[in-house]
Amino acid sequence: MDKDVQNLIDRLVREHSLPLEGYETLLRRWTPTAAARLAREAVALRREIYGDAVYVRGLIEISNRCKNDCLYCGIRRSNPHCDRYRLSPQEILGCCREGYDLGFRTFVLQGGEDGFFTDQVLCPLIQEIKARWPDCAVTLSLGERSRASYQRLFDAGADRYLLRHETADPDHYRSLHPPAMSFARRMDCLRDLKEIGYQVGCGFMVGSPGQTPAHLAKDLKFIEAFHPDMCGIGPFLPHKDTPFRGEPAGSLELTCYLLSILRLIHPPLLLPATTALGTIHPTGREQGILAGANVVMPNLSPVSVREKYALYNNKLCTGAESAQSGNKLSLQMAAIGYTVVTHRGDVRRL
Repeated sequence: MDKDVQNLIDRLVREHSLPLEGYETLLRRWTPTAAARLAREAVALRREIYGDAVYVRGLIEISNRCKNDCLYCGIRRSNPHCDRYRLSPQEILGCCREGYDLGFRTFVLQGGEDGFFTDQVLCPLIQEIKARWPDCAVTLSLGERSRASYQRLFDAGADRYLLRHETADPDHYRSLHPPAMSFARRMDCLRDLKEIGYQVGCGFMVGSPGQTPAHLAKDLKFIEAFHPDMCGIGPFLPHKDTPFRGEPAGSLELTCYLLSILRLIHPPLLLPATTALGTIHPTGREQGILAGANVVMPNLSPVSVREKYALYNNKLCTGAESAQSGNKLSLQMAAIGYTVVTHRGDVRRL
């Protein structure tokens, strides 16, 4: 490992911070040796805070209808081949009931920006979930909304909100989104969520079209400054019905390298080993955990719609990716020395 990289890793371990150019140097000079050192440091730090627990969340994909037209997304508005669906509130409650019986204590309601899910629909739904299963956390991942809407959903009982920032570079953001979408608006939403009191998650794609080490360095510096409670990253995987329909550009190795860096930047982070990692490699999720991640999100959606929520090609939604395959997931995690934990798994405040 080159001396400069060694010194940067030492500083990151010690200070949990690097200058922007330091992050870029780590990314440009990636080596297996540097990755192994970062993973060791990240795992040791995670064990100090969370032990060997891997937290599971029950993912319910409530709608693949979306008003937005993000260039990379398979459920983008202008994709005529997307087989659209929307779960009813009763269907969502049915997923929660099944998930609770399976041991899940966090439900993640994720969907496109579907105009059906107004505050008038969501607030009673959230209140009903919390009334029936008061020991559970409700996480929402429903895109950009007004501050007033976020406040109403929080007041109804929502605990967490996931909103990926996708990239911390405004020009890169514009290259991935239609003109109607604004980088400044995305940042405002994240700040609103944090000020309201949510446990907030952001995140970015690794290997997205046009991305450079300089862009990724900005993402890392943003995480350092924003201090989210959660950060979801995964390799960019294309969808055949989008302008970015080519070969996967995000690598498992680089994603794991970044997971380790993120753990060292903000030690209490809840870091998912995402479905995209499992899609790109059969042991991708395990490798993510071994790099410093500590969350997995099995799919609790009705089997009939899982393949329809296709953000990218060849999405995994069966086997250990399924919430009903908890034993398989537990065995996979046990094989690498970790224990699946089904309680809420809130972020630790240090």
